[in-house]
Amino acid sequence: MSTDQYINPIHDQNGVIWLDGQLVPWREATVHGLNYTLHYGLGVFEGVRAYRTDQRGACIFRLADHTRRLFCSAKIMRMPMPYTMEELNEAQRQVVSANQIDESYIRPLCFYTSHTMGIHAAGLQPHVLIAAWHWPSYMEPEVREKGVAVKVSSYTRHNVNSAMSKAKVCGHYVNSILAMKEVEADGYAEALLLDNEGYVSEGSGENIFIVHNGTLYTPDLATCLAGITRDTILTIARDCGIPTSEKRITRDELIIADEAFFTGTAAEVLPICSVDGIPIGEGKRGKITAQLQSLYFDTVYGRNNDYSTWLTPVDP
Repeated sequence: MSTDQYINPIHDQNGVIWLDGQLVPWREATVHGLNYTLHYGLGVFEGVRAYRTDQRGACIFRLADHTRRLFCSAKIMRMPMPYTMEELNEAQRQVVSANQIDESYIRPLCFYTSHTMGIHAAGLQPHVLIAAWHWPSYMEPEVREKGVAVKVSSYTRHNVNSAMSKAKVCGHYVNSILAMKEVEADGYAEALLLDNEGYVSEGSGENIFIVHNGTLYTPDLATCLAGITRDTILTIARDCGIPTSEKRITRDELIIADEAFFTGTAAEVLPICSVDGIPIGEGKRGKITAQLQSLYFDTVYGRNNDYSTWLTPVDP
């Protein structure tokens, strides 16, 4: 994975951050140490990306869909939103433009103040922060072709009735961090988590797809986050005539798949070369994965006019 974007600590950057309707200097966008979200994890967020296109300048990919999911997450967590979707769409465009970064990762975050403590979560005031920073690629370029080695984690993905899996919640990601620390200690690049019944769920921060006999499969959304990139790939595949299916996938189905890959806003389309040391297919990016990966990048960079409505120019 690429670490170039972390040469300077993330808190020590030039630029501005959108905080409750105002652009404030990056280093001043701070909260109190008794911040409720910091202590209890009750906050919701999104990961969004802007890409530099030849014809329309910097464009945010599927901006409205990401903001809609943010509001869904807030509703599930019973967090009142102090802004409209339209206001936060405009705020994300504003912060990318103000920082003059056309290849960027955007992080909208809804969090609570330090008004009180205790799990009753009463009398809390919601706030919204939006940051954007330069992030050309989450992965080294060669990894997009060679793929990553994956290990099945011993940690189980959240049960649907123990944590609301459709919400992108700050505290949920402790589960992912534990899984990643576990597999990285064994020399693997990514973790795969199973659900509480032993079926394939998702990666630490990505949805997963497999290809078998020309058909593209992905787990249904019972325990998975409804990924925007996941939906993008399903749409592109169907438009290309590739058969698709959303169903439960067993661990052994994954092992005997012809191809496998992760999808996510940060990871984009990332081939999986092996699981638990067992090669997937030929142990490298497969033909359908390569096709969908290429079409995905054509889409986000504005080279595919079929999906131009998914791109929102930062400076119209």
